[in-house]
Amino acid sequence: MKGLGSFIVLVLCSLSIAAQKQPNIVFLFSDDAGYADFGFQGSKEMITPNLDKLAKSGIRFTQGYVTDATCGPSRAGLMTGKYQQRFGYEEINVPGYMSENSKFLADDMGLPLDQATIADYLKKLGYTSAMYGKWHLGDADRYHPLKRGFDEFYGFRGGARSYFGYENIDKAHKDNRMERGFENFEEPKEYVTDALANKAVSFIEKNKENPFFIYLAFNAVHTPMEATQEDLDKFPNLLGKRKELAAMTLALDRACGRVLDKLKELGLEENTIVVFSNDNGGPTDKNASVNLPLSGTKSNHLEGGIRVPYLLSWPNQIKKNQKYDYPVSTLDLLPTFYAAGGGNVADLKEVDGVNLLPYVNGQNLDRPHQTLFWKKEVRLAYRKEDWKLIRFADRPAELYNITEDLAEQNDLASEYPEKVKKMFKEMFAWESTLERPLWMLKRTFENYDIDRMDRYRSPELVKKELELPIRD
Repeated sequence: MKGLGSFIVLVLCSLSIAAQKQPNIVFLFSDDAGYADFGFQGSKEMITPNLDKLAKSGIRFTQGYVTDATCGPSRAGLMTGKYQQRFGYEEINVPGYMSENSKFLADDMGLPLDQATIADYLKKLGYTSAMYGKWHLGDADRYHPLKRGFDEFYGFRGGARSYFGYENIDKAHKDNRMERGFENFEEPKEYVTDALANKAVSFIEKNKENPFFIYLAFNAVHTPMEATQEDLDKFPNLLGKRKELAAMTLALDRACGRVLDKLKELGLEENTIVVFSNDNGGPTDKNASVNLPLSGTKSNHLEGGIRVPYLLSWPNQIKKNQKYDYPVSTLDLLPTFYAAGGGNVADLKEVDGVNLLPYVNGQNLDRPHQTLFWKKEVRLAYRKEDWKLIRFADRPAELYNITEDLAEQNDLASEYPEKVKKMFKEMFAWESTLERPLWMLKRTFENYDIDRMDRYRSPELVKKELELPIRD
């Protein structure tokens, strides 16, 4: 009996160790997608069966936010778990274009080296990490993903590139070339979205025995609008950019499906955290993306610029087919991943995100965030519970109750002057904790952002411009 008892203890210990095995983590990240342009978000035009299935396998956040309404700063926030303004990464998105001083400082424009990344933190927990796709956190060698905690890289350092391989690589800008590892430039033979998925699938196969983290940052559906003819042919009833967007979105979904299928094939699905999100609101004027029922677009602080699709699945730990209605942020990815991997979130210094697991599992019924901020130069948006104040450089501030006025059509600033005054004071207090911006924005680009906001402020105007059917 003693031998049998020892055997039972050994089996139970083995089961306990297996149950506590660190989860794999896969972060699927799209680029410039519209809030409404996925089946799980209600689209009737976009075909996204794989992401729709992912949404049903876990939790869909109805109020998922990014830290900025443009690509680069948004990535800086999620990669560090901090408001990027805390370390001066406030305004620059495209070196050489958006900043007057970039011709002198372009090589310095990147995620500051004293800031730890998700990959840095997960490495301490024994994870092997890979980054595929769009980096956009510094073109200089010292900012390279392989020097920021990642063990494998295939992608490009800049913000946008063709979806097809360049025939003459010497004529392509260095930061837009596809790069394997460090300075091994090799153009893909297949569509870039597919190539990135292929690399991720290969990495999963090689690392299936040990915990891994994949940051799969697609450039889809950012411009240029380029799709394969085969994918375009699947949308005979659409025209122009909307047709191209649908084809590019289909390719994006197919690529995500390949990664998800590989996890299932290898028996990793149950103990893998999969997150899908997008870097900012869709730029309707550039790629015909739709952010409805939200107003606004990429680069402004209306909900359409900062609220994004946001999914999280972990079959071992999170119930299927859930919806979570409190605001969350991509700031929360780092602490959530770190906690899931066995780390103590108390070790994370000056991080603004929170571990979402107690909230989504019902252990903590409070809001993950009482307040959230977005800032670019003078423009600033401040969300406090259900109220949102937007400050401008050249017009009066606006106040909205987001739960009652999702499309931000009814400005209540004049009705609640004391609330505006109180929120302004809190806004100033937060600003006092920030570093000075490292790079200054061109005023002409500031004006462009404001013009875009005004152009897409009304959902009815968006529907009319894109000739969309008006649905409730």
